[in-house]
Amino acid sequence: MTIKDSTVVATEQPDVIGVNVAEAPKYYKPRHPYQVLRTLPKDATPAQQDSAIQAAFHPKEIRYSDRPDTLHLPGYGKGKSALEITTLPKYYRESFFANDSLFHPERSGGRFGIAGETVPYTVSGDNAMTILLLIGFISMIVSASKSRGFITKQLKSTFYLPKNYDMTMSETSTELRFQLFMVVLTSLLYAVIFLYYSTRYVSDTYIIDSHYQLTGIFLGMTFAYFILKGLLYSTVNWTFFGLRKNLQWLKTLLFITSSEGVMLFPIVLLLSFFNLNVKSALIYTMIVLILVKSLTFFKSYITFFRGKGNFLQNILYFCALEIVPLTSFWGFVAIMINFLKINF
Repeated sequence: MTIKDSTVVATEQPDVIGVNVAEAPKYYKPRHPYQVLRTLPKDATPAQQDSAIQAAFHPKEIRYSDRPDTLHLPGYGKGKSALEITTLPKYYRESFFANDSLFHPERSGGRFGIAGETVPYTVSGDNAMTILLLIGFISMIVSASKSRGFITKQLKSTFYLPKNYDMTMSETSTELRFQLFMVVLTSLLYAVIFLYYSTRYVSDTYIIDSHYQLTGIFLGMTFAYFILKGLLYSTVNWTFFGLRKNLQWLKTLLFITSSEGVMLFPIVLLLSFFNLNVKSALIYTMIVLILVKSLTFFKSYITFFRGKGNFLQNILYFCALEIVPLTSFWGFVAIMINFLKINF
């Protein structure tokens, strides 16, 4: 058949590509525009292609059904004709998913595919925590190098005490600030250990999205524990003992807490930057805690009960002011972790 653009269209185009047009059956009719365009020369213009398509396909008149729509919601009237668009109810004009983003390509439909597993949080991958630990480590080394004489004297007084030993020990403001800094650093180290414990053994999802806030909560609880324990010691000691022993005990307790932070720092660094097992870190932390509590028990006996020989009273004193606050603190931390985690 010849069209206006002088392009011959073979309406007998075979359905299978590669078959000769002359061999096609006479009753063959193209079913796709692609089959029509295959009959044109390669240099056919867009106008010729459009003419060939119009010659091969003739649109027919659309006739809508005049039968009533019997598919309608229960409780409503008879179905209405699709021609009455302006008077149709809303559930006729748009479906339940009309506003869904998947039906609107112009809208953002989110990510494609299935989301993979999120990368677990690590302190080594957190720049802020890494800088904080490095600053603490450098500050500890510099301060310890400037207070070597004080540290040596404290260690001698801890493990060696003659009968006529003078228990009064003067401290400079720098040494006092160094010990207070170590108490804060010890609280931070415990907070990091609690963070690893909670994310490894309790849950990895919490109502708080930021790990900074979670670490800050642990830091605040640990520092409050040290403050409250110091206040409890001061209240009891001022009731039963004199000023000299009270001051000496507060200095000793401050030095023991600082030493606790020094012993915890290597395990936190190994846990954060060298992928140490959390279980091994917890075992080491328990060993450090036992050593610190044993040293505290020994120093309380030397300071308050040595001359009196009241070993049983020292046990009661130690249990009331060390074991009970420690177990209460651990129970409070467990309750807080259980409150913050997401329970499915």
